[in-house]
Amino acid sequence: MTKKSVLLTAIIGALTSLSAHGQNLLPKPQSYVAGKGVFDTSATSFKIVNEVGTTADNIYSREWLQRHDKNATQVVRYARLNNASSPEAYRLHVTKDSVVIYGTTPDSFRFAWQTIRQLTTKKGILCCDVDDAPAYKWRSLMLDVSRHFFPISFLKKQVDIMAQYKFNRFHIHLTDAAGWRIEIKRYPRLTNFAAWRPEASWKEWGANGARYVEEGTPGAYGGYYTQDELRDLVRYAADRGITIVPEIEIPGHSEEVMTAYPELSCTHEPYKQSDFCPGNIATYDFMENVLKEVMDIFPSEYIHVGGDEAAKKSWPDCPLCQKKMKELGIDNVDGLQANLIAHFGKFLSEHGRQLVGWDEVIAGNLSSNTTVMVWRGVEYASEAIKHGYNVVLSPGGYCYLDGYQDAPQTQPEAIGGYLTTEKVYSYVPGEDLSDDMKAKITGVQGNLWCEYVPTEEHAEYMLYPRALAIAEIGWNGTKTKDYPDFRRRAIAEIEVLRGKGVHPFDLKNEVGERKLSLAPMKHKAVGCKVTYNSPMNNAYKAQGETTLTDGRFGGWAFGDKRWQGFIGKGNCLDVTVDLGKRQKVSSVATEFMQSCGPEIYFPGEYTVSVSDDGNNFTEVFSQKYEAVKTDQPEYKFLTWKGSKQARYIRVQAKASIGWVFADEIVVK
Repeated sequence: MTKKSVLLTAIIGALTSLSAHGQNLLPKPQSYVAGKGVFDTSATSFKIVNEVGTTADNIYSREWLQRHDKNATQVVRYARLNNASSPEAYRLHVTKDSVVIYGTTPDSFRFAWQTIRQLTTKKGILCCDVDDAPAYKWRSLMLDVSRHFFPISFLKKQVDIMAQYKFNRFHIHLTDAAGWRIEIKRYPRLTNFAAWRPEASWKEWGANGARYVEEGTPGAYGGYYTQDELRDLVRYAADRGITIVPEIEIPGHSEEVMTAYPELSCTHEPYKQSDFCPGNIATYDFMENVLKEVMDIFPSEYIHVGGDEAAKKSWPDCPLCQKKMKELGIDNVDGLQANLIAHFGKFLSEHGRQLVGWDEVIAGNLSSNTTVMVWRGVEYASEAIKHGYNVVLSPGGYCYLDGYQDAPQTQPEAIGGYLTTEKVYSYVPGEDLSDDMKAKITGVQGNLWCEYVPTEEHAEYMLYPRALAIAEIGWNGTKTKDYPDFRRRAIAEIEVLRGKGVHPFDLKNEVGERKLSLAPMKHKAVGCKVTYNSPMNNAYKAQGETTLTDGRFGGWAFGDKRWQGFIGKGNCLDVTVDLGKRQKVSSVATEFMQSCGPEIYFPGEYTVSVSDDGNNFTEVFSQKYEAVKTDQPEYKFLTWKGSKQARYIRVQAKASIGWVFADEIVVK
């Protein structure tokens, strides 16, 4: 066998997957019609007809372009796609004698070859016709490298996987409190100090005061990317059709900057502030200088500036902030952030770039080319669209891949919640928006925040296969949902990924939802009226006033709209259940959950009282409990047992730390 034929065999082997009659394609194309037979790829050369020149010259096809033999009987033809609906649209026509690939841009040919990869069996490329184009022009994953640092080699590996499933953006969260990860030559303290910490564990680091150490300190954990490393990553990704979108946080999530350069904070004290001072001219000079270096590294037209969860705690008392507010004629600190973000939006526009921010950046004075990433409610998407901004949907309930993906007790520690591959796949972008607004959605993105993701293997475990569901939504649109079919295809691709040294979650053997939540339970309080003596929290009201007596238990996740949340001092949970008539009561049990990542704990005190008239209550049970932190979510009934005649039952719970979450009051 010649050297070239060995190379060709290797290429074919790399393309080979478990595809059978095209039924394992992922993401699913817009149109697929199976043919008969295969295009035999065992030949050492093909007649290459290239009608589009270098447009087809990319890493997925250039070796094939070199296999030209005008006398070969099998033909591979690159042709222009007329009237393409998108620059990424492509068409395939595969017969036993020829493969015709239609496209208009290098990306369109890249995506065509990724489909060919999945159509390739040991015998050859399955004969078929594919007519395909993306549902959304922004299809992305975000990786948080601040909380835990991952090397460039790992980022390149993810680029390869993303290209395989037709993603076209890779959003890298480069800065946050846990570490600054990008070399900025003008400000060396960002990387020789603010990129390093004494503890590898994010949780332990926070518990020990969230301190930083000098680069080279024995045992220091962290790291950063040099500008040359990042330029190399940008080239590597571009060769695979992926744009790297950098995120530099402002004004919040900036404890590391405020400690390295405390003069940028309101108090000028290290370890005291998390936000830049928006009244300080030095803030604007610093960020402009940083962004100039960022733009010099990243050619992306999109530059992400964060903008989320700013605490603003010192802004009301800061003389510089108050002076700035008077200059702007505003009477609240939210206006300071709006002005700050607008300033950098204008700055980026002047440099030919576009600002991207989380949905807190929405304001009427941003450039029209702003892209808003909506991670909270769909109402923010509606507001952003009304302003004329581009909208990328990334809701926490469907696209935050840092939560548990299976029964928590079977999984590595996570931040909390429960997000299965099935739920990710079920997401319908803009489901509650009008059709006109839906048409203005730019794209979708999955996010992996890495507070509880310390290793490369764990990151891949959290990403895949849930990211494959994001890929399917972003490319195909999944207007018609068929999860069993998607699951079958995802399981097949999991084997492909494992063969390439990836560490995905074992979807085939998942445990699934909490058994107690799958069927209703009968007890004396089901359907009974509940009076809330203390209010539920509106962010976690579940099914409202029927939640605690609907006979339904919550699942693994506190956000599943069955668990109801309470927060505050004293008895933050304080409800009265009306049984409708006086009757014998032998037990009252309330189920609570604990998930320490989002600050949800079992109650510090639980009290049950009974009454005949709803006004005069007799306490029958009260017990205090010590708060004990746990790595995994836990679920527990707190119960009174005895024998009383009563019509009304009052249940009270005090928070030990943070939140109290309950799903049902069971009366027997």
